Amino acid sequence: MWVEVTEAAYVAEDDDGQVLGSYYIKPNQPTLGAHVANCGYIVAPESRGKGIATQMCEHSQSEALARGYRAMQFDLVVATNVASYRLWTKMGFETVGRLAGAFNHSEHGYVDAYVMYKVLL
Repeated sequence: MWVEVTEAAYVAEDDDGQVLGSYYIKPNQPTLGAHVANCGYIVAPESRGKGIATQMCEHSQSEALARGYRAMQFDLVVATNVASYRLWTKMGFETVGRLAGAFNHSEHGYVDAYVMYKVLL
């Protein structure tokens, strides 16, 4: 999924070429909703808490603008992922919806997820 159904995928590396994280960018919806970007991010466990996700989010917003997107939307920010929710809020994303029990968490069972949105222009 990371590279086959995306528009582009990026990898964050340190100076030694060690992979720190990655993200993809793609249209959130086809055709008439294609002006809104959607991204997915992953940070290596040993790289968490070092600002990698912040840097990737900043980069993804710049890339989205360069690719002609007008906004960015995250469709499934899992409520138990407090660090991601806090980061996206800090980066200017607004919670525009709550999806009750939308994510089947391996440890917590069905938990809520948030839809988050940011206008980039």
